[in-house]
Amino acid sequence: MPLAIFDLDNTLLNGDSDHLWGLFLAEQDIVDGGWYEQENDRFYQEYKEGRLDIFEFLRFSLKPLSEHPPEQLRQWHQAFMHEKIEPILLPAARALVDKHRCAGDTLMIITATNAFVTAPIAAAFGIDHLIATEPEMVDGRYTGEVAGTPCFQEGKVTRLKQWLEQHQQNLAGSSFYSDSHNDLPLLRQVDHPVAVDPDEILAQYARTHGWPIITLRE
Repeated sequence: MPLAIFDLDNTLLNGDSDHLWGLFLAEQDIVDGGWYEQENDRFYQEYKEGRLDIFEFLRFSLKPLSEHPPEQLRQWHQAFMHEKIEPILLPAARALVDKHRCAGDTLMIITATNAFVTAPIAAAFGIDHLIATEPEMVDGRYTGEVAGTPCFQEGKVTRLKQWLEQHQQNLAGSSFYSDSHNDLPLLRQVDHPVAVDPDEILAQYARTHGWPIITLRE
């Protein structure tokens, strides 16, 4: 069955779950609100501009996970889902996912945002296969470090190839939907790349190469 691969933030969601998680932590006084929100905004801007140092960002974003027990983190995440994520779940995105599900495609979300934040969101879309940046856990607690290759830019290609080998699958007939020029390395790998409400760089690249450009925000 062909793979239907979806980026998450600003593609299936009308917003960025990683940035919103940081905002949620600041608003709940779980972190130092003023400084954390300022840094969170800085990293998000660097991401959009294509100059994010992924390891610097992960040291920042994964640190709060290491400072609290997993059960407390899960309780906060439930509130985060209700407050920040449910309002930005796009009906047209659900319809697109369901279209591929009905076609019998294998559904996957691939995202740079860490798996703690994104696994419940993938579940909300009914998507079983998630490739995300993995936070390291030791003895049942997050360490604040990343495990393996961050799922970002070329790292998405690396992580997907690992998944394909493990599941004895390939990219024949595959589709990938994304909003970001950071995903160009993976978009170039699939048979059917689709730009979804793309940033300016991706929009120009898609027009030059004849890729479809769609919106899920109408």
